[in-house]
This record gives sequence, C-alpha cells and structure tokens, in this order.
Amino acid sequence: MFDLISGFFRDLYETTGWNFVIFYEQYEWDRFVDAIWVSLYLIVAALFFSVVVGIIGAWAQGSPIRALRLLMAGYIQFFRNTPPYVQLLFFFFVLGNLTPKVDMGGYYEPMISSFGWAVISLSFFAGAFNVEIFRAGIEAVPHSTREAAEALGYTRLQAYIHVILPLAFRVSLPALNNNLVNLVKTSTQAFAIAVPEMLYTLAQVWSDNSNVPEMMIILFIFYVGLVAILVFGMHKWEKNMRIPGYG
Repeated sequence: MFDLISGFFRDLYETTGWNFVIFYEQYEWDRFVDAIWVSLYLIVAALFFSVVVGIIGAWAQGSPIRALRLLMAGYIQFFRNTPPYVQLLFFFFVLGNLTPKVDMGGYYEPMISSFGWAVISLSFFAGAFNVEIFRAGIEAVPHSTREAAEALGYTRLQAYIHVILPLAFRVSLPALNNNLVNLVKTSTQAFAIAVPEMLYTLAQVWSDNSNVPEMMIILFIFYVGLVAILVFGMHKWEKNMRIPGYG
C-alpha cells in the first residue's frame, strides 16, 4: 500500500507544499501504522474492561453487604467527580511509583507500562459511568421478572447473570453507546504519559516536519472514522437485540 500512495503524496508536497510525510517517507509511515495499532489496542482494551467494571459494579450496588455498596458508591463518586486527565496522571505517577519494578539486567523497568496504566485509568473512569448506566437498566427490569427467576430456584447471582443482566443490557445500550464514544475520544489523553498512540505519534511527526495542519487533518479523520464505526456497530447491535417492551 505504501508504494502505491507514496508517489502521489510526494508529488503533492512538491507541487502544493501540503506535506503528508507519513505517506511518502518509510520511517514516518512505519510509526504511523504502529500508532494506529497502539490506538486500537488501547481503545478496545479500555472499552472491554470498562464494560466489565460496569457489569460487576452494578451487581455490587445491589449487594446485601453494606460495606460493598459503600465501597462502590465511593468508587463512583471518585471517578465521576475528578477529571480523567488527573486520574491518568495519578495512576501513572503515584501508583506507578508504588508498584514493583522488574530487573532487566542492569536496569529496572516498571511492572506496568504506560500503556497498561492508560488502560487501567480509562477503564475505571468509563466504568464508573457504566455502573450507573447498568444500574438504571437493572431497575427497568420488572420486579415480577426477578420474582419469576427466584421461583425457578435461581440464586441472586444466577438471576443477575442469566435473567436480569441480558434484559438490562438491552435497555442500557443507547446510554452505553454514548459513554463508549466518549471513551474513544478520551483515549487521546494517554498522550500525557507517552503512550505512543495516534496523537502522541503525530505530535512527534509535526514537530520533526513542521506540518501541523496536515497531521491535524489526519488525526481528525482517524477519530471521526473510529467513532462512526463504533456508533454504526452499536446501533446495529442495539437493533438486533431489541425485545418489545425492553427498549
């Protein structure tokens, strides 16, 4: 692919001055492709773990154990009422300094990389909102449905997994879609701890080549495309999972 487009973009630069260097210099192209994969890995991991946190947290909110409910309430308040950028820096610079380091033979590296801390921070941030989203979905499930599950001999956990959550998930999908889109956009803040995702890499490119407008265009198109794909996929999923009476 690089060979097919490099000639066009080199000619474009020479004739117009528009410098899309990532499309005609092999070195810049390679780190651009690496940045795409890092961004995708970061986003997919954060999306997955934030949903897992939301599902577990929503179950914990309804726990008969008061200490667990208070712990979950504290978690939600902390992550919903502090900026995600500050959370990211806190995880990396504070908790990162408290975690063990691995001896690499003469030098030490953190057990958790900047990428790992970005996934953890973003997952907990979005997960706090997902907890409330799933809680609202659970409350929308009729009480008679829960009673029917109990009458069939389900435990609280079994009823949650097999009956309540599948129905609540359908109700929660529109709000969940909005939160996951917000998470995709928030993932660019990993730039602050030197995760080599798209924003970090293209910032290096425009620093080296003084082509800020061109790289900002690429950055804009990349995230518009990602969000469009996510929204389209979520809407299709929502439509296919729809049950009359449950959203």
